[in-house]
Amino acid sequence: DLIVHVRDVTHPETVLQKATVLSVLKSLNLPSHLLDSMVEVHNKVDLIEGYKPTDENALAISALHGRGLEQLKQEIEKKVLTATGKKILTVHINLEGPQLSWLHKEATVQDVEVMPEDGTARVKVIISSSAFGRYKNLFPS
Repeated sequence: DLIVHVRDVTHPETVLQKATVLSVLKSLNLPSHLLDSMVEVHNKVDLIEGYKPTDENALAISALHGRGLEQLKQEIEKKVLTATGKKILTVHINLEGPQLSWLHKEATVQDVEVMPEDGTARVKVIISSSAFGRYKNLFPS
């Protein structure tokens, strides 16, 4: 669904390496949307004082120090959701019903926050539009 190209920007041949990677990817005859949506990551930016990516869509990170990793995670999540046609939703369910079991089968459950005082839960899921439509039809309230 997504290509993430991680580059060592401290390597003396980093620009040549990028060109080589792009050439190999193009020779694989991948769908153009994969190449167009590729995430470029510049790693080891902690070793270059004041580093700013020259490529406008590149993300600067330091894997060693954790710098930029949250932004990278968000970008990957956004692009994967777009590529797969899924979305992240939080639904309020009654724990006595079959909703939670259904969500585990038909979606990716990321988090369940139980409210024991009323027997309900807030469930954060990654779900396709069609599955969510089925969910609303099965569980209209």
